[in-house]
Amino acid sequence: MIGRPRVHHRDTDSTNERARELAAAGAPHGTLVTADAQSAGRGRQGRSWVAPPGSAILMSLVVRDFGEHALLPLAVPVAVCEASESVAGVECRIKWPNDVWADGRKLAGILVEGRPQEGWAVLGIGLNVSTAASDFPPELRDTATSLALAAGEPVDRDDMLEALLETLEARLDSSAGEILDAWRRRDALKNEQVRWRDGEGTAKGVSDTGALIVESDGERLELDAGEVHLLR
Repeated sequence: MIGRPRVHHRDTDSTNERARELAAAGAPHGTLVTADAQSAGRGRQGRSWVAPPGSAILMSLVVRDFGEHALLPLAVPVAVCEASESVAGVECRIKWPNDVWADGRKLAGILVEGRPQEGWAVLGIGLNVSTAASDFPPELRDTATSLALAAGEPVDRDDMLEALLETLEARLDSSAGEILDAWRRRDALKNEQVRWRDGEGTAKGVSDTGALIVESDGERLELDAGEVHLLR
C-alpha cells in the first residue's frame, strides 16, 4: 500500500520539495509527504498553489520503478477524478495535461517532477476539499472550486486522502491503454477551441503518448508540452 512511510508537516514550504529531498536520499516507493499548509506550493508553469490551512489535500508521493509510465502526468489526474467521484459524488473533467475541473472550475492541480535516470518521480497534488468560496483570492473565485462546493455538502479530508491513495495505487498498476481510456472519457478540451503559444485551433483528444492533438489551419499537430488555454 502506498502512503507509508508518511511524513506530515503542519506547515512547510512545498511538499514536492520535501519529497524530492527524500527521494534523492533513497526514500522507498510509496513514501508520502503531506501538509496542512504550505507557503511555496507550486503548480505547472511555476504558479503558486494557495489553500487555507486544513482545507486541502497537499501531498507529494515518491514513486519508483514506474516502468512504462511516461503517462504518469495522465494517470494522476485520472486517479484524482476517480477518488473525487467515489467519495464526494463530484463528476470531474481533465484539462490537458493534468488540471482537474469540476463544474468548469479548477478543483485540483498536479505537478509531476523527478529524475527518471535515477528511477524516481514525485507526484504532487493540491486538491481543494473544504475550501469555501470566500477563501479563494478574488481573482480566482470565478475559476476555482472545492469538493465541498461542488458536492454541496462537507467532505472529509482524511476519507478523501485514503480514497486517493487507493486510486493512485490502482492507476500506477494500470496499462497505458487503461489510463488513456479513462483520461479520454474525462477530456475537458475535446472539440473545443484552444490557444497555445504558437497558435489557435480545435482540440481533438490525446495521442497514445499523451500529447494533445489539435487541428489548426488544416494541419493536425501534436503538442507535447506547454500551456493551453480554452477559448470560451
